[in-house]
Amino acid sequence: MSENPAFLESKRHYEILDGLRGVASILVVIFHVFETYSGDRFHQFINHGYLAVDFFFLLSGFVVAYAYDDRWGKMTQWDFYKRRLVRLQPMVIMGSIVGAVFFYFQASPAFPLIAGTPVWEMLLVMVVGFTLIPLPISMDIRGWQEMHPLNGPAWSLFFEYIANILYAVIVRRFSKTLLSIFVFLAACMLFSFLVFGPQGDLIGGWSLNGPQLYIGFTRLLYPFFAGVLLFRMGKLIPIKGAFTVASLLIVAIFCVPRLGGSEHLWMNGLYESVCVIVLFPLIVAIGAGGQIRRNFATKVCKFFGDISYPLYITHYPLIYLYTGWVVKNKIPMAQGLWMGALLFIVSIAIAYACLKLYDEPVRKWLKRRFLEKKA
Repeated sequence: MSENPAFLESKRHYEILDGLRGVASILVVIFHVFETYSGDRFHQFINHGYLAVDFFFLLSGFVVAYAYDDRWGKMTQWDFYKRRLVRLQPMVIMGSIVGAVFFYFQASPAFPLIAGTPVWEMLLVMVVGFTLIPLPISMDIRGWQEMHPLNGPAWSLFFEYIANILYAVIVRRFSKTLLSIFVFLAACMLFSFLVFGPQGDLIGGWSLNGPQLYIGFTRLLYPFFAGVLLFRMGKLIPIKGAFTVASLLIVAIFCVPRLGGSEHLWMNGLYESVCVIVLFPLIVAIGAGGQIRRNFATKVCKFFGDISYPLYITHYPLIYLYTGWVVKNKIPMAQGLWMGALLFIVSIAIAYACLKLYDEPVRKWLKRRFLEKKA
């Protein structure tokens, strides 16, 4: 077997970072379960759980730079895109399929457009979802104005792909100085939106209109390219118990209640600025700098890392179903959380089944088909 430019030996994983991605994914599911009962953005359990997306962006930037910064002499841009598509696209397709399977079961007053949506239109949205092409609001079939109505969280993968393209086309060529300036300007954009903007938080990015796209790019540019810069700087923090410390920091950040209420939006904006600009890079530096010395911890991090992406990209159709049930039947939290606990378990089971029965075999085939070439 000889190597073509697209096939490169895999580098070792940062096991702790894999584990932290899993911790954040699990917290996202819990956040979405409780979000069903919140009346507004000011009163939520795990109030800042939505910041997991910004944490994922930073992790992705760090890992992409680690995996590819030193390989551009061995591969083309198209080789890079193929490798990223092989890694991400199979589960994008599966997330859209899962969303289609559960779609009509989600009909309720919470989703006013479902009952009137013909099957052909739902299937069209599913196929478009395979490509991650964002849908305009005029093609909404749910009523939430999402660019991916069958599987809302796919919006962040849309921006993830944009970040990968920007990295491959432009940013990979930046010197540390130029990249530092770029990241600083992105941080200013983030800080300005959060502290002086209209909402005091980073909620949004999932609709194809001007204000939501601005939120999406604001959420993307700083953390992703700060992750690239963090890797290039090499300033890691080796401490004992790195996985435990970093996990507790993530939990604490997500669980802090909304600050300032509706009267002082800047207070919450300042808090989220500190989280994304300072604390998330600190957590990644701790995770990348730490080591796992126990076999059990290694297995935990591997399991968390393996299911993190499948869990994130497949759980939300169940959240739609759960939300519809709660709203339609006016289920109180004390009663509904039992079903929420079942949803949590089923979400992990679906994610693990997708990983083992679909994602890993498909990616293995795609690697053989597109990333390897026999002599």
